[in-house]
Amino acid sequence: MALRAKSEITTRKQISAKSRVPKKGSTLVRHIKFSPSWVVVHSKDAPKFKMELIERIREGVKKSDWKQLIQFTDSTEKEFEHILPASISSMQKKTVYGKETSERIYELAKLFGLGYEVFDSRDDFKKWLRTPSKTLGNKMPFELLDSSFGFEMVENEIVRIQYNVYS
Repeated sequence: MALRAKSEITTRKQISAKSRVPKKGSTLVRHIKFSPSWVVVHSKDAPKFKMELIERIREGVKKSDWKQLIQFTDSTEKEFEHILPASISSMQKKTVYGKETSERIYELAKLFGLGYEVFDSRDDFKKWLRTPSKTLGNKMPFELLDSSFGFEMVENEIVRIQYNVYS
């Protein structure tokens, strides 16, 4: 029974999808199904797969998946330094991250997926993250991403923008 379950997990991990990297439109990147970068691309699908994502968080995000997410969002590790519960130097030493760090990575992926869906361009979304918002207490949305409540507030604000409901 345990052997069968392990082979099913291995099989699921090998499933992948292709999508374009934002920087170089002609380069294809393989996103392993349910990886953080897959969640960005398939943000509408992700809620259907919450149980699988919970399992991925428990197993831990691989360093390679984290690096792919950074590349896909056209970001740097330094930008996420204050958001992640582990230091960049300790993350560079690990091959698989702990539960708390993995959860935060998936939260980021989900948020970026929603933001990319709502804003006209990825650059517009990243600019919005760095612009103080009156509805968020004149804080930059990016500053609030170091807590789950902050994530919730930023996500709610993006949904308000999506439906043209301004406070």
